[in-house]
Amino acid sequence: MSSPAFVHLHLHSEYSLVDGTINVKPLVEQVDTLGMPAVAITDAANLYALVKFYRAAQSQGIKAICGSDVQVLGEGADQPSTTLTLLVQNTIGYRNLTRLLSKGFLEGQVQGRPTLRREWIETLSEGLIALSGFRGELAPALIAGRNDQADATLRYWQGVFPNRFYLELTRTGRSGEEPFVHGAVALAAKRDCPVVATNDVRFLTEADYEAHEARVCISEGRTLDDPRRERRYSAEQYLRSADEMCALFEDIPEALVNSVEIAKRCTLELELDVPKLPDYPVPEGLSTDQYFRQLSHEGLEHRLSTMTSLAPDTTRQDYIDRLDWELDTITEMGFAGYFLIVMDFIRWAKENQIPVGPGRGSGAGSLVAYALDITGLDPLQYDLLFERFLNPERVSMPDFDIDFCMENRDRVIAYVAERYGRDAVSQIITFGTMAAK
Repeated sequence: MSSPAFVHLHLHSEYSLVDGTINVKPLVEQVDTLGMPAVAITDAANLYALVKFYRAAQSQGIKAICGSDVQVLGEGADQPSTTLTLLVQNTIGYRNLTRLLSKGFLEGQVQGRPTLRREWIETLSEGLIALSGFRGELAPALIAGRNDQADATLRYWQGVFPNRFYLELTRTGRSGEEPFVHGAVALAAKRDCPVVATNDVRFLTEADYEAHEARVCISEGRTLDDPRRERRYSAEQYLRSADEMCALFEDIPEALVNSVEIAKRCTLELELDVPKLPDYPVPEGLSTDQYFRQLSHEGLEHRLSTMTSLAPDTTRQDYIDRLDWELDTITEMGFAGYFLIVMDFIRWAKENQIPVGPGRGSGAGSLVAYALDITGLDPLQYDLLFERFLNPERVSMPDFDIDFCMENRDRVIAYVAERYGRDAVSQIITFGTMAAK
């Protein structure tokens, strides 16, 4: 089998909410059809697509390269921000990239865009490969012939990313690209800096260009025929085949070879579907499972003592047997700590006069949840099945659907973050799409 000739390292998916239209699954299928061994997704300032991309690529036998396009703040107040593409080499690089993106969102907002400062990148560059291209910091100087300025900028970034900084070359028909390519190649030769070819991909096929432009217009609040609209993209920014890329860069073959070499340098292994929960504090001398059982039995006794009547055709022993069966299942699956954590913040909410719903969804079928005050419904009274909520065949974590008063839910979130540590608590994004379910 011949060696791969080219790998795409710069690509925006639909999760680049402004300028990408590529769906993850068709992308991976097309990469496989083109015979490419790997592909990168480098969405704008986010890793939203990562898990979906990683799973899809693995299922297709494709190496998933994780990365992101980040905006870097200009040195002076009059200097615009520029784009730097960061690719993850390993776990250290992945952690550093997530830290950089978080800092950009939390501390670096510029006109609503997460923007990184040079000093942040300097301290968090380990495990990352950087590409600077047509929208990068060197481009304006190279295109304008300010070679000394470009040289100084290149030496700076080579210092930040030793042996991990590449000048990115594109030929997509955009104005100024070819002068940049010529200037970049000359400077790279002078400073022994490697170059790499990309196609700065924004859509899957040539036919998708118009849809892509429509998406950009929606984001910018403009129309397709607006003469004042800046045309920042070309119809050539699709997922080209290796043959097409080889034809484009036949005069700079090392730029093609380096795309494959970078792909070889990037290996990220994600551990998915393995819950990592904070430790719930338990009394000395008791394990989490023991304390969980103790609280559950105490809670059930309290519930039974306040009931006016049991569920039809049941006895107290039926409740105890059901509780023990659920406890066995929960502890065997390793979710005792999860139940205790949920119990804790629901009890705190109730103690602080924050209204909490009685429970909905499959979680209402758990007698343990009822005993721990997580839910307010007796599952035996309504013939609700615990197996719908949790059973040994389930491959994912259980989750309770909990309703808090909308005016005070932030207090609950703040309590959880304070109790378990802000680095162990996060809110999960959801994406709304204009599509059929």
